[in-house]
Amino acid sequence: MPEDFSSEVLLTKTPKRSPIVLRMIVLAFATLFGVYICFICLKQIRVRVDSKYILLFPNISNVEKCQLSGTLGKENFHLHFPNPKTYSRGECICNPVRFFAILSMQRSGSGWFETLLNSHLNVSSNGEIFSVKERRSNISAVLSTLDKVYNLDWYSSAAKNECSAAVGFKWMLNQGVMKYHNEIVDYFNRRGVSAIFLFRKNLLRRMISILANTYDQDTKQLNGTHRSHVHSKTEAKVLARYKPTINVTLLLPELKRTEEMAINALEYFNSTRHITLFYEDLVNNHTKPIDVQEFLGVPIRKLESHQVKIHTRPLPKQIANWVDVYNTLMGTKYDHFVKAG
Repeated sequence: MPEDFSSEVLLTKTPKRSPIVLRMIVLAFATLFGVYICFICLKQIRVRVDSKYILLFPNISNVEKCQLSGTLGKENFHLHFPNPKTYSRGECICNPVRFFAILSMQRSGSGWFETLLNSHLNVSSNGEIFSVKERRSNISAVLSTLDKVYNLDWYSSAAKNECSAAVGFKWMLNQGVMKYHNEIVDYFNRRGVSAIFLFRKNLLRRMISILANTYDQDTKQLNGTHRSHVHSKTEAKVLARYKPTINVTLLLPELKRTEEMAINALEYFNSTRHITLFYEDLVNNHTKPIDVQEFLGVPIRKLESHQVKIHTRPLPKQIANWVDVYNTLMGTKYDHFVKAG
């Protein structure tokens, strides 16, 4: 009887203690598993910054505060978190910024192209900043100016706000780009600056635009004011009246010089992240502005410019000595300029 009682007691007590122990084991396991999952998730979204990227971010603490999905791989090397000295980016401190420079030549459509870019809410292109000679007087001045632009401390009418997603300017090839190309390429690659090359296919039309613009600088046809760009058809019609006379003796050498400058620039900057555009394609192919926005990594928007094209007539009606120009170019590799009309 005692043995039966003892057995019965054991049988009745065991079921009461077992669920408690099991619950504690399950709870402990669930807690450990939850901590592990949280650790893995945080590790996944944390920005990892190694020595390779320290130079890219002047203020590394900014990067540590900005939690990006994934890690800084090759595609994200061109994302930046500037820390301006002149103001605070505030709530936009973690909005990444891409740096760019429009590399072009005078009268190649760069002014019109820049107004297209600046019509985008998230793009700030600060104009032809190296037109001021002091800023390109030596390589130190050039690099100092670049630092100011890409640190978001450059103020211009094109500056949007602290939340800009792409920041840059337009830079003519004859404004120090070719002279200091080695140092500039090194800077672009080190700082993650993307180059946008913009050229004209028809260099003869570019020459007409240069000569007409030079003429207006002297004559100031619009109410005594020189205008490189216009915003009405009436103004464009006034400026288009002038028909320049082209020096046919210098025509072929000048076309060759311009062509070689573009080829050399593309060769110099081949190691940079870049895209090559032509003015004619941007005007006639509506997908090209989309390509530019994708290159800059900004949301796709409809881009608009209020500038009005000045020279729209066929070439024979724009050149005073058209017959001489035609005869000079026919039979050369540039004869397609006159055949296009």
